[in-house]
Amino acid sequence: MKDRTGKNLNSQEIFQKIINRFKTICLEFWLMILRFVGFIPIHTIRKIFYIASGIDMPFNSTIHIGANFFNPSNIKIGHDTIIGDHCFMDGRAKLTIGNHVGIASQVLIYNDEHNIHSDNYENSFGPVEIGDYVFIGPRSIILPGVKIGKGAVIAAGAVVTKNIPEFEIWGGIPAQKISDRKNKNPNYKLGRPMCFQ
Repeated sequence: MKDRTGKNLNSQEIFQKIINRFKTICLEFWLMILRFVGFIPIHTIRKIFYIASGIDMPFNSTIHIGANFFNPSNIKIGHDTIIGDHCFMDGRAKLTIGNHVGIASQVLIYNDEHNIHSDNYENSFGPVEIGDYVFIGPRSIILPGVKIGKGAVIAAGAVVTKNIPEFEIWGGIPAQKISDRKNKNPNYKLGRPMCFQ
């Protein structure tokens, strides 16, 4: 038996490949279950499943309906954070989301991508960190290895490819600085999430 690069595998490598494939299929099955759970219109039920899946999140934070994940066990969400409907959160590397963070609908957060310059088209992982009091506008995309500083604002539809300093407002493709956020000492709470969302 050979691997995808044509290298011959010994019996121990073949056995390890079989075990890894089985684990991957089990995770993919569980991600399908989480996708179904993501459409249950009751926050508490979804939170129980998400926490049981390994997402480190308190009960005063919310993930709205229709969320999707890769490897939820590497995702950590802070207090009083609201994540909008149909968001995607990648946990193949560490994803940390701070306190009082507002993430709008259909935001995509990735921390893994393929290395298009590699002979093997291998994965390239990079953790994503989102600071406290950040707001990310709808349909924004956050790419691997990005750190978004406290109080930063990402405009709708932005593609974030590099680190964003604290209290700056960024937008565009690729995202660039637009201006600075005036409130440098936020202390608000996001409030109650919408019911049945």
